[in-house]
Amino acid sequence: MGDLARPVVAGLLSAVVGYASSFTLVLAGLQAVGASPAQAASGLLAACLGIGVAGAVLSLRYRMPIAIAWSTPGAALLVGAGPVAGGFSAAVGAFLVCAALTVVAGLVPWLARAIAAIPRPLAGAMLAGIIVPLCTAPVQALVDIPALAVPVIATWAVLLRVARSWAVPGALVAAVAAIVVTGPDAGLGGAELRPALAWTAPTFDLGAVVAIAVPLFLVTMAGQNVPGAAVLASYGYQVPLRPALVTTGLVSAAGAPFGGHQVNLAAITAALTAGAEAHPEPRRRWIATLALAGGQVLLGLGAGVATALVLLSPPVLVIAVAGLALLPALGSSLGNAVADQEMLLPAVVTFVVTASGVAVLGIGAAFWGLLAGLAALLLLRRRRVTTDAALHPDEVPANQQG
Repeated sequence: MGDLARPVVAGLLSAVVGYASSFTLVLAGLQAVGASPAQAASGLLAACLGIGVAGAVLSLRYRMPIAIAWSTPGAALLVGAGPVAGGFSAAVGAFLVCAALTVVAGLVPWLARAIAAIPRPLAGAMLAGIIVPLCTAPVQALVDIPALAVPVIATWAVLLRVARSWAVPGALVAAVAAIVVTGPDAGLGGAELRPALAWTAPTFDLGAVVAIAVPLFLVTMAGQNVPGAAVLASYGYQVPLRPALVTTGLVSAAGAPFGGHQVNLAAITAALTAGAEAHPEPRRRWIATLALAGGQVLLGLGAGVATALVLLSPPVLVIAVAGLALLPALGSSLGNAVADQEMLLPAVVTFVVTASGVAVLGIGAAFWGLLAGLAALLLLRRRRVTTDAALHPDEVPANQQG
């Protein structure tokens, strides 16, 4: 594959995978807090445009594969929140408050540094825990829908042998072909190609701020921005976190009156654009996130067609293609997790808690996995210092001895 084609394909693939895996959740979340179908469609389009703008700006400015996504845990939070006093306009006001909090987080230096200073083995372990459930999806698809899954996996396996860089794109084409062949009567001709942006004047209600804005900010930081920065760190990139938070916060504020709930650093899709599968040269991988930004805009403009096509497919088939694409990322992240023997146990703790998928207080397992790993690291370091002091008391300065 050409020098330019490879990252472009990786970026477009990550756009499709990211969109297909959670756009229905975004629509459900917006409708749960009072959006009409037209307002929900506008919110989906606004989120896609926000991803495109923020992703293009950050990729071009820093020449890093800084992938942007909408807040998937935030959309899940909206589903659970349900209708709020003041209706959807109050929810839009809460989206604006959340965006403002994100900008503030980017302007506070110590907060950005604290998020960025994540040990690489823990970052690798957290990424592995995030993506391992997706990487098992091809196996599940073989059991649930073998007639569709076998051609997809067989195509991937053959191309992996003869043209590795085309393995995942080929699997995606096979999946689309399988969908079309098995669902020929579900016509796409009536799909709306250009969904309209619908303006909703925001109102500010204290109840909506407490119920939506603050939790949305917290779960987005914990479930997207922290893992997103950690994913890039696991591939050797020191993400400019403060500018990224300011940029995504400002873009989110611009999209909020049109129903966009929040855009942020990507976590899972970042693994598709930051690794060697996007480009063997790390300095060229930013092209993949630029393609991701463009692909997301196109998907937003053609949301009707994309929605109809994806809805024709069993969800496990779409996730199976993502799982095949993420296998190299899983191997790389596991390698980073176990590279430092002194941090092996904290990394394992991080992986186990993250892979468990548990959510506590509305915050996803990735955050708790990282917290558990850091706690284990501090515990072991404290124990090592205490043991060293006991074994070598003569090395302790006289003014510190009892």
